[in-house]
Amino acid sequence: MKLYYSNTSPYSRKVRLVIKMKGLDKQVEDILINPFEDKAKLKAINPLGKIPALVLENNEVLFDSPVICHYLDSLSEDKPLIPRKGWQKWLVLRWEALADGLTDAAYNIVVERRRPASEQSISSISQWAEEIQQVLHEMEIRLEELDGETTLAHLAVGAAIGYLDFRLPELLYESNCPQVAIRPQLISWYETFKTHPPMLTTRLS
Repeated sequence: MKLYYSNTSPYSRKVRLVIKMKGLDKQVEDILINPFEDKAKLKAINPLGKIPALVLENNEVLFDSPVICHYLDSLSEDKPLIPRKGWQKWLVLRWEALADGLTDAAYNIVVERRRPASEQSISSISQWAEEIQQVLHEMEIRLEELDGETTLAHLAVGAAIGYLDFRLPELLYESNCPQVAIRPQLISWYETFKTHPPMLTTRLS
């Protein structure tokens, strides 16, 4: 299999975390691609023109990150990252949806800020920032649900907060005191989780 990814993409990172956790490194070849500079090449692989994209051995292509993660987890019953049945399965998928929503809003802000200042939508940036705070609050009050063994929920949250920490750290900490986290319990969890080997080897750069 071949994974087309970007080393600054939180969506790619989530997939790469699954690969690490499932021990699939030898079965998946990482192919670094710039989605902005290699648009034609990427669209030939994925009609959405987005990364990550996973090319299977039969040349079928899977996209986007939730589909790829679920597929990779299905390849073996060893160390399942998504529980196969019961409420716990839906709990994990809900966490993934929360984390992906957070990432979507953060990515929108990053892209919007790349436009000329005169063309940026301040109201849209404000709305996305508010959405991010709402999601972070929800994660904070439900944090005990992440107790226990690592699942896709943990990986999705780790990738999402990691992206905020990489691109928009000001949304994680008090504006008048950068050392004070707005969601202290969640950030404490992240500070511990980011030291795990899969997180270290997939750091955004």
